[in-house]
Amino acid sequence: MPRTARSIHAGLYYHVLNRGNNRATVFSSPDDFDGFLRLIKRAQARRPVEIVATCLMPNHFHLVVRPVVATDLAAWMHWLLTIHAKRHHRQRASTGRIWTSRFKAFPIQNDRHLLTVVRYVERNALRAALVSRAEEWLWGSLKWRLDQRPMLSLAPLPMQLPSNWADFVNAPQTAAEIAEVRRCVNRGKPFGDSAWVQQTAAELGLGHTLGRRGRPRLSGSARQDNSPPSALPK
Repeated sequence: MPRTARSIHAGLYYHVLNRGNNRATVFSSPDDFDGFLRLIKRAQARRPVEIVATCLMPNHFHLVVRPVVATDLAAWMHWLLTIHAKRHHRQRASTGRIWTSRFKAFPIQNDRHLLTVVRYVERNALRAALVSRAEEWLWGSLKWRLDQRPMLSLAPLPMQLPSNWADFVNAPQTAAEIAEVRRCVNRGKPFGDSAWVQQTAAELGLGHTLGRRGRPRLSGSARQDNSPPSALPK
């Protein structure tokens, strides 16, 4: 598959992810997690990139962001990962690559699809069985929303979250929904309804990320879920 170009559009929401090199653990202590969050704060002060959701995991991180200036996201990420790698090595007297060479990003339609991705990100620690409820994870934006004491400055979402958002995040997502988000992560494919995806891919030069048209047939188990992609809590 061809390498996805850095096609960033100001004002669009993006899911951003990077992993430790060879999936190695990067954050092994609370100080490691907290130190990375402090660097994100500094990065926010340097360039206008809004963060609406995040989850730091031991060997990777997720961000849902909205760059105010198109060119800022790549520069923002470059600064964040470069400074973090330098500090990581200085603290451990180590050398070598910390992160994979390129972060992954895909644009998100500003509707229920954005909430689907925020939910996917905020339940990440629960999905990995690190906690029994998603809001127990200290380094994720769901806990900060509920406590109203964010460890990062979170920009408001363009739509109001339902009052039972935490319960919705903790409810299982469908296999099809998870598979589609992961497909977008791996390809850099826009995430939204069909017409929006086609238009956005054309505008950003991401046609090569679309692959085969249509969706794979769902198995019976994939259909079984109490929270289909189009459903939002009341």
